[in-house]
Amino acid sequence: MSKRNSQAAKTAARERLRQERERQARRDKVRRQLIVAASVVGVLAAAGGIGWAVVQANKPAHWEAAKDDRLVKPANTTGKDGTTIVIGKSSAKKTLVMYEDPRCPVCATFEQAVGPTVKKDLDAGKFKIKYVGATFLDRNLTGEGSKNALSALGAALNVSPEAFLEYKSAMYAKKWHPAETTDEFKDDAYLIKIADTVPALKGNAAFQKAVKEGTYDRWALEESKVFDKDGIGATPTLKMDGKTLTGPDGKTAPMTVADFNTALDGVLKG
Repeated sequence: MSKRNSQAAKTAARERLRQERERQARRDKVRRQLIVAASVVGVLAAAGGIGWAVVQANKPAHWEAAKDDRLVKPANTTGKDGTTIVIGKSSAKKTLVMYEDPRCPVCATFEQAVGPTVKKDLDAGKFKIKYVGATFLDRNLTGEGSKNALSALGAALNVSPEAFLEYKSAMYAKKWHPAETTDEFKDDAYLIKIADTVPALKGNAAFQKAVKEGTYDRWALEESKVFDKDGIGATPTLKMDGKTLTGPDGKTAPMTVADFNTALDGVLKG
């Protein structure tokens, strides 16, 4: 091999090495720029996330905000805020006032045992029913199931009084009524699943839309104010002609058909 050729080879090798070092330097520079850019994005994202969290933390809770929603009154109600719910034959001279909270386990027991008799007497014209919905268990236990279920009952009432009564009965059924501590009624999907057992509500798109969108949320809050204003201490509470219907203890609602009939007869004859 000639000396010339050997020198040329060395020169070419040095040039390739120089070019490779320059390419590596450029790659290192780009990598550093990307790392810096990613760090800036991360900081901005974190700051944005913190800002979003602060905004969310300062937003009012849904039910707090619902107080300022437009009031939509369900059909089949009367009164200034649509909070008067009276169901039954217009010819019935007596009115049974029923105070119930959807989450109330005692209400569920009452409805399962005595509800069919109440419905039979309603259909027979012995009395009309004035329903007053309560949500105090949401306050006592925390949660939103009582309010959400009451809103859904408003959506059912908007369909018909019969749908309302059937839906209320279904809510209190053993199969569907949850333990008061689980708050399952806060779940719209669960309420719609129960509603699908009621013929008039099954697959009812308008009803389902009202439940999902909370159309009657503000109304539910107004309805529960009636319970609070009336000063009722527990549910279920039954009243007729200003008198409270009670069982043998003289304090709590009658929890058997026999006790209900005895209490009702006493008021009807009184």
